[in-house]
Amino acid sequence: MSQVSTPHTHTGARRRSQRVLMQVGIRVRGKDAQGKDFEEGTETLAINAHGALVLLSARVISGAVVQMKHNKTGEEQECHVAFLGPVRGGKAEIGVEFTAPRPNFWRVAFPPEDWSPKNPEARSATNKLRAQK
Repeated sequence: MSQVSTPHTHTGARRRSQRVLMQVGIRVRGKDAQGKDFEEGTETLAINAHGALVLLSARVISGAVVQMKHNKTGEEQECHVAFLGPVRGGKAEIGVEFTAPRPNFWRVAFPPEDWSPKNPEARSATNKLRAQK
């Protein structure tokens, strides 16, 4: 699994949590734009404490409710479609947001939005790692 933290780049509304570029295997099921049931295996493009950005072949509408299942843990979470992005290779970028807070769904500790490697906490953690070597 690759993992890269991305800084906040939007000048508008602030993110509630740090976005991490990470591929996590998931299954998404719900109703497509025509009201037909779908279920699709895919991977996340990015995750955060409030949801994920995924690629879906199924066409969904903004606000649609979907179920997202984490392949490794088997945990399932209800989400709603919060963002409809561009289509690439027949799949659309879809932003889904948990309908109820689930900070541990991804099994990742997200740094706070204002975190950077220059923070005193990051330096002290780095120094502790060096001391352990």
